[in-house]
Amino acid sequence: MKKLFGLLAFASLTVSAVAGPLDKSECIAAAKPGGGFDLTCKLAQSALMDTHLIKDPMRVTYMPGGIGAVAYNAIIAQRPAEPNTIVAFSGGSLLNIAQGKFGKYTENDVRWLAAVGADYGAVVVRKDSPYRTLKDLADALKADPSKVVFGAGGTVGSQDWMKAALTAKAAGIGYKTMRFVAFEGGGEGIAALQGGHVHVYSGDASEAASQIKAGANIRILAVMSDKRLPGQLKDVPTAKEQGFDVEWPIIRGFYMGPKVSDADFKVWTDTFNKLMKTSEFARLTDERGLYPFAMTGPELDAYVKRTTQNYRTLAQEFGLMGPKQ
Repeated sequence: MKKLFGLLAFASLTVSAVAGPLDKSECIAAAKPGGGFDLTCKLAQSALMDTHLIKDPMRVTYMPGGIGAVAYNAIIAQRPAEPNTIVAFSGGSLLNIAQGKFGKYTENDVRWLAAVGADYGAVVVRKDSPYRTLKDLADALKADPSKVVFGAGGTVGSQDWMKAALTAKAAGIGYKTMRFVAFEGGGEGIAALQGGHVHVYSGDASEAASQIKAGANIRILAVMSDKRLPGQLKDVPTAKEQGFDVEWPIIRGFYMGPKVSDADFKVWTDTFNKLMKTSEFARLTDERGLYPFAMTGPELDAYVKRTTQNYRTLAQEFGLMGPKQ
């Protein structure tokens, strides 16, 4: 009997030793199905299986609430050490953290795992718009800001509002004098642009590209990237090229709980580094309208903290948070 118990204990230890952070993995999408967090989790789910970097299919679960706040708080307070759980985040998550919308927790309270792709802000007008360049738009704003109406799929303080405010700022116009109309989503905003109800749409490059491909009567004045984007938008100049120091990357990636061990975190980091070098991953990100943006480890941690602090400074400048936050 003792021998049997000994064998069972050994078998149990062997199973435990073999099981690792990539087994029975889970990706939490911090919103309802169908949005950007869902897209990010399903990208990892497909890519990791297709490249045989994980054996068990990754489970995608949903934890909506507070535009990511519920999931962020849950991972830190209730599930901080889970080695097989990753959580999707976006540039919007960092903006919300900067504005104090995630409660008492900040960018220092999780382990930033990997950025796997990005979209970029874009300044969009109708095809027949008199604004042919960002300078044309800036000149019109300076002449009479009340005659230029921005529209976007987000309220004041959202990413799309920030893109509009930064465009106005680069033109020398204060955000308080900028006319802005908020829509429920990008589709409504672009429809309003085509209908002449707004004059400028501040949205995402991939969204605008897909609308143009579908026949929308729009034109992109500038993309808010550090260099020109590949593919369909290769001929669209950046804002910087046109003399306006405006960048707005919308990164997508994953974080883990603050108490995940260094060893388990390294397994995940190494796995994503391998994954993002594969042609299969490049194909899957392109299908999802994401541009290359691969970053892990200390480099990503520094990027997240620098970016969140920049957003915090902008939020203060644009009056989006109280002085104590």
